[in-house]
Amino acid sequence: MKKYIVIGNPVAHSLSPKLHNNWLKENNIEASYDKVKLNVDEIESFIDSIKLQKIAGCNVTVPFKKTVIPYLDRLSTEAEKTQSVNTITFDGNNLVGHNTDIVGFRKAIESLKFSVRNKNIFILGAGGVVPSIIFALKKMDVSEIMVSNRTKQKAEDLKILFNDLEVIEWGEVPNFDVIINATSIGLNNEIMNLDFSKSGKNKLFYDVIYNPVETNFLKKGKELGNMAANGRTMFVYQASEAFKLWHGISPKINQETLKLLEND
Repeated sequence: MKKYIVIGNPVAHSLSPKLHNNWLKENNIEASYDKVKLNVDEIESFIDSIKLQKIAGCNVTVPFKKTVIPYLDRLSTEAEKTQSVNTITFDGNNLVGHNTDIVGFRKAIESLKFSVRNKNIFILGAGGVVPSIIFALKKMDVSEIMVSNRTKQKAEDLKILFNDLEVIEWGEVPNFDVIINATSIGLNNEIMNLDFSKSGKNKLFYDVIYNPVETNFLKKGKELGNMAANGRTMFVYQASEAFKLWHGISPKINQETLKLLEND
């Protein structure tokens, strides 16, 4: 039986196994999907196990989306441009790194019926999925992208990939139409110590976190009269793209799929 794995640290919160194993069952595919917590010094030997096909393929979550790159044979165009890999396939004896976060984010935002065209975007965080979000937003013709990170240098480093970003000091809240939390603040119900009280109404508060379903960041956005959405649909869409890369099948996505992720 083929084995697929999601690697990360932390990874206990990941609902990828629930989703992928459901799709495997629905499509009568003899395979399993599990999650494994790794330390950075274990990455190379893990990647080797894909090369040896002890593991058929894997998903990559924080903090390893860039760490895995040196151990791969080639990257897709999107993975190359963002220097971020979230899916690894084995193709013709080569390990290929893909980035399905880009299409996952784009489809998620489109499903909200909230147009980001010509809008000002404020992103909290600079690691993990952020290059993918920026790449997708640029394709969606936003007006301006601002980034703030607790370690400012990490935000500055993003300018190597995207030179027209504006870096904002952590703690400052500029004028925005859409604010995206791409930090881990909220995974354990932490409160984000930022003041959004003067941000106005009818903005979009978007949290990449999908478990818990409603972070304190999203609660605050709603209390202030804004639209709020978590990363659940992004997660599902990026997962479906990975599933398609591995199995050549586009899995079914409906309300039942989303409900799988509600009560964990």
